[in-house]
Formats: sequence, C-alpha cells, structure tokens
Amino acid sequence: MSGKIVKHPRVRALTALLAAGIAVAACATPTPYQPATGSGAYRTGFSDQQIESDRFQVRFAGNSLTARDTVERYLLFRAAELTLQNGFDNFTLVTRDTETRTTTTVDRSWGAGPWGGWRPYWRWYRPRFGWRAWDPWFDDPFMNDFDVRTINQYEATAEIIVGRGPKPDNVRAFNAREVVERLGPTIEYPKTRR
Repeated sequence: MSGKIVKHPRVRALTALLAAGIAVAACATPTPYQPATGSGAYRTGFSDQQIESDRFQVRFAGNSLTARDTVERYLLFRAAELTLQNGFDNFTLVTRDTETRTTTTVDRSWGAGPWGGWRPYWRWYRPRFGWRAWDPWFDDPFMNDFDVRTINQYEATAEIIVGRGPKPDNVRAFNAREVVERLGPTIEYPKTRR
C-alpha cells in the first residue's frame, strides 16, 4: 500500500451520521432572548403589541427546554426594554399570566418498524403457567419497552402601562432601567453564527 487511508462506505456513513447527531444536539437548547419565530405551538421568543399610546401587550414563549422562571424573567426584561425604547422610564403590570402547554408522548421501541402496521407476536408454553403470549399492541409494563414523557412549554403574557418620571408607589410598578441592569446579565442571547 502507498500509505493512503482507505475510507469504506460504512466509515463514511458512520461519520455522516455522527455529524448529523452533533448538529441536532447543538440545536437542542432553551429558547434564547430573541424576537418571536415560528408559528402556532412552535412560536418561540418575544413579541409585543401597542394597544394605546401608553399601553402594551408583551409575550414571551419558550420551547420545551425553557424553564418557567426563564420565560417569566425574559417577559419582564422585554417589558423594561420596550419601555425604554419608547422613551418611558417605568412600567406597571396591569395583568400577568403564564400558560403551560403540556404534551404527553409514548415512545415505543418497536414503532412501525420495517413491518409497517404489522408487529410480531409470540406464543410459548410453560408447564406451570400454560400458554403465554407477547403482543406489542398491548402495553404490558413488564414485557414492552416504552417510555412515557411529559413535555411542558410555557408562555408568559403581560399587559403593561408605561410612564415617565419616578416609579409610582405600586407593588406592580417597575423602574425599567433598574430591571434592565439587574436582569441583563442573566439574559441568554442567540449564538452568533460564524
């Protein structure tokens, strides 16, 4: 041999599969602080709408990896940022709510598999117990291999009234600059692509 490395098709396929797995794993991160993208159940990020000259509705939706407290913190940060962007100094929360969207999935090891809708079925005889059967259509927790997962996604919504000057004497009022200063270091922005 002349010292060349011979790449077999299996090695190339395994390398491609590994690269794809790493790429997918890199995408599996909590929702960063960014404008909303996607639609419906897949809409994540912040959005806002001006209702009156001094009233806004603000939303932040996270993906299934974003914790509830992160979604609520990003909502407050967006409210403060929006207040400052519009030339105001403080905001008061008129309403605030966090919705939870829960999805339960069952992952079965057999899936449809190469058999399509057909699945294997076995019967066997044991002298003490008689005829026994295994059928993947029925969930027997001792025989079937399946995983039940509950996935939560959170979306926080608030209606705010913005104002100028010192913060009102109200427990629902916030100094926008102070909120940005204190929460700013905890905010995760999208990674920049190289």
